[in-house]
Amino acid sequence: MLKQSDWNNFKNILCIRLDNLGDVIMTSPAIRALKNSIPGRKVTLLASRGGNGIAKFIPEIDELLIFDTPWEKNANQGSTEGIFQIVEELKKHQFDAAIIFTVYSQNPLPTAMLCYMSGIPRVAGYCRENPYQLITDWIPETEPIYEIKHEVVRQLDLVKKLGAIVETEEFSLELPDLDNCRITNKLALLRVDTKKPFIVMHPGVSELKRQYPVELFAKAAKMISEEMGYQILLTGLESEKSLTEYIAEEVGSLAYSLAGQLSLEEMMALLKVSPLLISNNTGPVHMAAAMKTPVVVLYALTNPQHTPWKVKHKVLPFDVPKDLRSKNVIISFAYEKCFVNPQEMVTPEEVVKATKELLEEELSPLTTGEPGGYTIEKYF
Repeated sequence: MLKQSDWNNFKNILCIRLDNLGDVIMTSPAIRALKNSIPGRKVTLLASRGGNGIAKFIPEIDELLIFDTPWEKNANQGSTEGIFQIVEELKKHQFDAAIIFTVYSQNPLPTAMLCYMSGIPRVAGYCRENPYQLITDWIPETEPIYEIKHEVVRQLDLVKKLGAIVETEEFSLELPDLDNCRITNKLALLRVDTKKPFIVMHPGVSELKRQYPVELFAKAAKMISEEMGYQILLTGLESEKSLTEYIAEEVGSLAYSLAGQLSLEEMMALLKVSPLLISNNTGPVHMAAAMKTPVVVLYALTNPQHTPWKVKHKVLPFDVPKDLRSKNVIISFAYEKCFVNPQEMVTPEEVVKATKELLEEELSPLTTGEPGGYTIEKYF
């Protein structure tokens, strides 16, 4: 049974977030609340290799542990041997308690078993089933059957139930000491004209179902370049180099393929100085939001809870082909509940229109209302 008062005595806490970079960023306000609510509290994060890179920029994380589990979608799947190794590592830390952060479609019970095997006496998290002793401080799952919250709100509500005091809902992400001059020099080496305006575009995704069609992405980039005169900086991983090079070739002389050329720190610095990011619904959207850089997000209708947080943005939703939709029954339920007669595809003209409108809005105050302008009804 959850006893909020007990958590005020826990000074050595393990936070567990085993999915992707963007998920870690969206959990950062909850981690901050946990850290700052109790003087002297130590917070350790257990993250996947895909999510750990951003963790060092969250100042409230005191220590980082890395593990790729076999029950989450990671590029490097865990092994039986790896499970026993991380259990021994967790035992050494003698944590007072652990908090499992998940999206509503993830099952927390395998992670809860990891905590149980590690001898962590108190474990908190959402769960659809009664977890009995695996999750000692059980918060019954209500999403998506009764409601769907923004991912940031979901995790803040979880830590509030544990006694955490939320003073701010902003992302907790500190840009390293990497001045604009350094990123300017890096761009110059890549033959970008640093004296001309540019826009960052991120065409890659971690899941194919989130991909805005590449040929339409290229057409939108070409229109923005020709009509607005912006240089187009195409970012991505090394593995996405062929994608960004194809788009750059389609756009012409004002487009640059930067895939595999920037470190995470340099990507953050680039987003900070860019007037705008155009991207699929993926990690850089949340990095840009943390840098207060406006975002046009091409939003495949897979999960409604990951829209940009507390930053000016335009969400352009488009449908996902049935053969690419998740086979998870809970996600399918959310899809049918939220996405009524969705638009089949966003046109490049709509991308250009949203870009122009958002750049014009840069001079106007941030609209108040729901956090990040988020409501399901507004966009879907």
